[in-house]
Formats: sequence, C-alpha cells, structure tokens
Amino acid sequence: MSIEIANESGVEVDSDAILAVARHALDEMGVNPLAELSILLVDTDYMAELNHRWMDGEGPTDVLAFPMDEGNVDHGPGESGNEPALLGDIVLCPQVASKQAADAGHATGDELALLTVHGTLHLLGYDHAEPDEEREMFGLQARLLESWRAAGKQ
Repeated sequence: MSIEIANESGVEVDSDAILAVARHALDEMGVNPLAELSILLVDTDYMAELNHRWMDGEGPTDVLAFPMDEGNVDHGPGESGNEPALLGDIVLCPQVASKQAADAGHATGDELALLTVHGTLHLLGYDHAEPDEEREMFGLQARLLESWRAAGKQ
C-alpha cells in the first residue's frame, strides 16, 4: 500500500499514526495492497478555500475526500485484471480537528484518526447523505477505529 502524507498545516501531528490508521482501514476493507492514497494536512485558510471551491461550504472544514478512480476500486488481489487503484486524496485540517477534539473531550490525535478513517471511507464510495447511508458509514467507521485501537496500532 502506497500512502503519501504531506503536512503543510504548520501544526505538528503524529504522521505515523495517521498513516497507520489509514493503512489499517484499507487493509480491513480489503483494498488491493498496491493501491495508492495521498493524505494532505493543510491550514484553516487553505481548507476554507477548498471547502468553498469544491463543496460550496463556508469556512474551514475538518476533512475533505477527493476520489480519483471512483467506482473502480480494486478490493483485493482476487479480482484478476484490475490494476491497483489510485484511490485519491484525503485533506485534513489539524486546527479544526483540534477544536472538535476539545469539544468532544478527546485528544487531537484521536480526532485525526477518526477523520482519516472517515475520509478513507468516502474514497471507497461510502457516503452519509441519507439516514441509512449514515448508519452504515458511521457504524463501519466506529468498527474500524475500534479494531485499530484493539490491535494496538496507534
């Protein structure tokens, strides 16, 4: 699994933990081990710009996901003939994550892990626009985070 991470946020984060939780989520979801993922950490100004440009949102958000090969995700080596997918980009904003973590009463690292899994699921085609989709995605997100913590990978 090729996972590239770039921290352009100006905030120090545990990049190894972010990489580990992303790898765990992809492994657990059966994504081809040769798939590629990019994770970018940005500051609030750039995240607000991305949120406005791509989501029509106002201000910075916590996570954005930009799928590359939507609908063409290779979920494992058993699918012959499929090239490993370029999954896309996850963009995280540590400053927003830090505020959300404080509001929720947990560490910023825990919030960044949650947001990384959330973004990964979006890249794999999950959404939460409808109540049934939200239940499925958030349930899966919780199970992935729980199994990651239980495995002591953080």
